[in-house]
Amino acid sequence: MKNLNSDVTKFLDGLNHPLRAEVEELRLIILNSLPGLTENIKWNGPNYCFDDQDRLTMKIQPPKQIQLIFHRGAKKIAQPNGKLIDDQSGLLLWKENDRAIATFKNRDEIKKAASNLERIIVSWMNAAK
Repeated sequence: MKNLNSDVTKFLDGLNHPLRAEVEELRLIILNSLPGLTENIKWNGPNYCFDDQDRLTMKIQPPKQIQLIFHRGAKKIAQPNGKLIDDQSGLLLWKENDRAIATFKNRDEIKKAASNLERIIVSWMNAAK
């Protein structure tokens, strides 16, 4: 896949992470969900930007689960009145109206969530502009 960042791959290679297959599956789902997403490293995990703005960060430590942190960047900005997107899937645990987390413990959970996750990513990137 052309979107995979080689620096992220090298970083992950050095970790010997027990959920590496799950991390790779999530990388592909994320990068395939929307043209224009880019990948880098932030907060010791894969990070995804849209229009050069951080929007989604993968939390891979501790290595018991993988969390996708949906956000609007590192700077604190005014909260929207309601949740940034409408998530009917129940995948997101909302921390604030503009910050949510999806948690995965294995490949089965990722596979079951893949289509909903793609929809959430597209909605999030468009709403977080």
